[in-house]
Amino acid sequence: LAETIALSLPPWDVASESVSDMSELSDEEVLELSELQLPAKQDRRLSKLLRKQQDRALSVQEHTELSVLMQCYQEGLLRKAQALHEAVQRQLREPLEP
Repeated sequence: LAETIALSLPPWDVASESVSDMSELSDEEVLELSELQLPAKQDRRLSKLLRKQQDRALSVQEHTELSVLMQCYQEGLLRKAQALHEAVQRQLREPLEP
């Protein structure tokens, strides 16, 4: 079931590519990844499942879907952080302020 859900989710554009070394990417690709966000449809579904989880226990299918979406979110967040770091190192953008 988790594999079926994962396959039904669209990839994250550039982030869907295996990015093992940010230094190999062009400035444009690094900047694009630094602005990465979960696609709107996935973001809405993730939010809905998180709200449901607060109100009641999720079904097995919902729990699996939530797990897959959370994994996509976390992987995207990691790529975004790596890209932000690389963008600052290349002086493509200013460091984030606390």
